[in-house]
Amino acid sequence: MISPAVILLLMWMIIPLGMTIYFSTLRYNLLQPGNSPFVGWENYFWFFTDPSFSAAMINSLVLVGGVLLITIVGGILFAMLLNQAMWGQGIIRILVISPFFVMPTVSGLVWKNMFMNPVNGIFGHIAKLLGFAPIDFFGQMPMASIILIVSWQWLPFATLILLTAFQSLDQEQVEAAEMDGATWASRFWFITLPHLARPITMVILIETIFLLSIFAEILVTTNGGPGVATTNLTYLIYVSSLLQFDVGIGSAGGVVAIILANIVAFFLMRMIGKNLDA
Repeated sequence: MISPAVILLLMWMIIPLGMTIYFSTLRYNLLQPGNSPFVGWENYFWFFTDPSFSAAMINSLVLVGGVLLITIVGGILFAMLLNQAMWGQGIIRILVISPFFVMPTVSGLVWKNMFMNPVNGIFGHIAKLLGFAPIDFFGQMPMASIILIVSWQWLPFATLILLTAFQSLDQEQVEAAEMDGATWASRFWFITLPHLARPITMVILIETIFLLSIFAEILVTTNGGPGVATTNLTYLIYVSSLLQFDVGIGSAGGVVAIILANIVAFFLMRMIGKNLDA
C-alpha cells in the first residue's frame, strides 16, 4: 500500500542526485550550454583546489559548532526557566518558540536592517545612548553575526525538545537527592544532565544536518564576505554554479557536500544508538 509513496519519494531524491552526479562529470558552463564534454574527475579537482575551499570548510565547522554551543546551552537554560510555574506560561512558551517559524531570509533581513545596522539599527542606537561607537557587525565580526542570527532561529527548536525532556524527569528522584543534601549543581550534573543526554544528541543530529546547508542568512546579509569570511560550503557551491556559471564544478561541490553530510549523520546516528542502548 505504501509502495507508490515510497517510489515517488525515491524518484524525488534519486533523480536530482543522479543529475547532480552526471553534471559533475561534465565541463558544463551556462555561458556555453552547447559545449559540455565529459571530463571525469576534473571538476572535483578544481573544486578541491579552489582557494576558497579550505576557508569554506573551516567556516562551515565554525558556524555549526558555534550555533550548536549556543542553542544547547541556551536551550537548557530556557527549558529550565519555562519548566517553572509562572503567570502567562503558555503565552511565554509561544513567544519563545515563535522565532523557529520565521523564514530564514526574513530573519536575516530583519537582523541586518533593524538590529545590526550601525546607523539605523537598534544596537547602534543603544551604543550611542551609552556613549560608545556603533559596531559594524557584518564588517567587524561577520561570522559571529551569522552565528547569532542562525542561533536565534534554532534556539526555540532546542528549547522545545529539552523542555519536553525536563517535563519527563522523575521529580521524586530529584526530591530524594535534595533531601539527602545534594546541592543544585550536584542534582543537575548527576541527575538532570544524564537524563538530557538523549534529547541533546537528537538536537545535535538534526541541527547539524540542517546547519551544514545554511545559505539564505549568508546571502541576504554578507554575501559570503568580507572576502570569504562567511563563505561556507553551501555558499561556495552557489558561487560556482550561479555566479561563475560553472554548473560542473558546482555539481561536484554538491556531491562533496552530500558525502560530508552523510558521514556526519552516520557518526551522529551511532552516538544516538549508544545513548539508546545505555
